[in-house]
Amino acid sequence: MKNLALHWKIIIGLLLGIVWAVLSGFFGWSEFTINWIAPWGRIFINLLKLIAIPLVLFSIIGGIVGLGDPKHLGKLGLRTLMLYLVTTILAVSIGLVLVNIAKPGVWLDKEVRIENRVAYELWAQQEGHPAHDNTCLLCDESNQSLIDEVAKRRGYDQDEAVAKRLKQVEDQKESGPLQFLEDMVPENVFWAMSDNVHMLKIIFFAIFFGIALLFVPNKQSKPVIDVINGLTEVFLKMVDLIMKAAPFFVFALLAGLVSEMAGDDPVKVFEMFKGLTWYSLTVLVGLLFMAFVIYPSIMKFFVKRLSYKSFLKGISPAQMLAFSTSSSAATLPVTLECVEENLKVDPKVSSFVLPIGATVNMDGTSMYQAIAVVFLAQWHMIDLDLGQQLTIVLTATLASIGSAAIPSAGLVMLMIVLSSVGLNPAWIGIILPVDRILDMVRTVVNVTGDATVSTVIGEFYSGEDNIEQDSK
Repeated sequence: MKNLALHWKIIIGLLLGIVWAVLSGFFGWSEFTINWIAPWGRIFINLLKLIAIPLVLFSIIGGIVGLGDPKHLGKLGLRTLMLYLVTTILAVSIGLVLVNIAKPGVWLDKEVRIENRVAYELWAQQEGHPAHDNTCLLCDESNQSLIDEVAKRRGYDQDEAVAKRLKQVEDQKESGPLQFLEDMVPENVFWAMSDNVHMLKIIFFAIFFGIALLFVPNKQSKPVIDVINGLTEVFLKMVDLIMKAAPFFVFALLAGLVSEMAGDDPVKVFEMFKGLTWYSLTVLVGLLFMAFVIYPSIMKFFVKRLSYKSFLKGISPAQMLAFSTSSSAATLPVTLECVEENLKVDPKVSSFVLPIGATVNMDGTSMYQAIAVVFLAQWHMIDLDLGQQLTIVLTATLASIGSAAIPSAGLVMLMIVLSSVGLNPAWIGIILPVDRILDMVRTVVNVTGDATVSTVIGEFYSGEDNIEQDSK
């Protein structure tokens, strides 16, 4: 086991955690697993989050200072944001193509879909929206008994988890068009550093601090730069130490997660997927296609020195960790290490590009939103036309950029996209049972996208750097 690569150890820990959870369900050990094993998984996530904020702060400042010329920073920032934007649009478009071909919402029993359509028309009538498709089941008197029955049912908006997110969406609607810019600037940087949710504020402060440091005379700036570089090395060493125990922590994390979902009845996990099988499969196919076909293809096109195998092998520890933690921010320290050491990207580039990607790049989340919105429309017998699907592309892309600081951003963004095409945002309650598992795969895609963009930008930067040195 000593000579086994870290990513294989993490995979083994992940699989053993799932096996343990299933066995503990059959033998009635779930309470023991939740009380004595699951806490170690949460400790692991806390350790990674503990390092994430100071590592982002010092690595961005160090990266900007390392660039030397503010002109390089502007060029690097513009290319980074443009490439993240292109990959997000690509992800949403692939998701829409897949969901329109597979039609996962059509596989539901027709009678249930008719009931869903009636429920949708009742909601649209209540909200004052015209119903899609010019179809009106409420207008047909023969459906009166069905309409009365559906009208009595408890809506998803009365679910506590859904109601909480509905309030977040309402708050978003009330905010102005430049609210996301306002939210980027912290009024107190120490308060911003108290919670990973404020990562965008920390990135803004780090960029501002780094730029200011470039204009300070060398005599005064050198001691500050030495301290920053020293602290960055310390935090990277902390990542190394934590990762030595990662296989055990991942085992605990997965054992606790599956036990909490299933309790003493492991069949519950499979039941969750049963009603949403085609939706889950469509999302998984899209996400895996993005992670293992699109990104490596982009990499191969721009970065000739890396093969498909070496790229995936290089970032596999970060992918495994992303799957286990469902958090790009918690995985960031490991992503930085993988990109710099395995993919050989200049730390000046990776320390700037990756923290921004962990905050604003949500390719996996954006793809899932596109699939989910069309699936939920199909589930309610609604056909979205081309214009409405283009609205999904635009809204999902803009939402992924503007909602980086929102807790539970994926579901809140989905509700915003549903509202943009005149659908009920409370429908997220339908897909909530499988959201946690799909979120794990979405995070893998987000992290892989960050690594791809960072490596491509790094290749551009090293090429330009070599040209400048030759011309001197």
